[in-house]
Amino acid sequence: MFTGLIQSLGKLKPLGNDYFQISCTSSNSYQILQDLAVGDSVAVDGVCLTVVEVLPQGFVAVASPETLRRTTLGAVPDAWVNLETSLRAGSKLGGHFVTGHVDAIGALATSTQTANAWEMTFAAPPAAHSAWQRQVAPFIVSKGSIAVNGISLTVADCDADGTWFAIAVIPHSFSETNLSYLQPGSLVNLEADILGKYVAKFIRSGSKHHSEPWEETPANSLGTITPEFLAEHGFM
Repeated sequence: MFTGLIQSLGKLKPLGNDYFQISCTSSNSYQILQDLAVGDSVAVDGVCLTVVEVLPQGFVAVASPETLRRTTLGAVPDAWVNLETSLRAGSKLGGHFVTGHVDAIGALATSTQTANAWEMTFAAPPAAHSAWQRQVAPFIVSKGSIAVNGISLTVADCDADGTWFAIAVIPHSFSETNLSYLQPGSLVNLEADILGKYVAKFIRSGSKHHSEPWEETPANSLGTITPEFLAEHGFM
């Protein structure tokens, strides 16, 4: 489990056979390396990876074929990646709950600098549009949370179908993450808010049709959502 608050940037280098070397050379890399051990989990651009070797200035991690298929890892050699170590009990939760399990790949559409922020919009690339919509779109809501390359961000605006969304990034977050390296068309890892997924699951449990999470819940099934139901499942 992670928070979406990036601790450092690193350089990602594919080693072959699903192994990656992450070099940590920035001034705040100590936050990643100070007590890093084999078996630890590190979010690399929002992807939860397991450390298999600790290096003097970095570490080696391994990714499964499913992880490579669903994320941007390895797509761009020597790419800058966002790094965050796993959340510890008692730590501050300044972002939102991020699992490190990427739902789908999206793409930067526009990036505009304003007086006090960077306004960025994201959409699905055409080839992945269908999968992206099903896995992410239902959980994108205005003022809700989403992780982009592992960064906890607030949705400033989105369309009704969730096929695009906008965020406003403060200068500090922009300069301290790899958002500053993105160009229109750059691919990003997207993870929807897990709390929204659980709410959708509870709502679906009231439908005998058990529709998929991206399908519209039958209107007559909403009658099963009562104050008693919400209280029983911890929502009240």
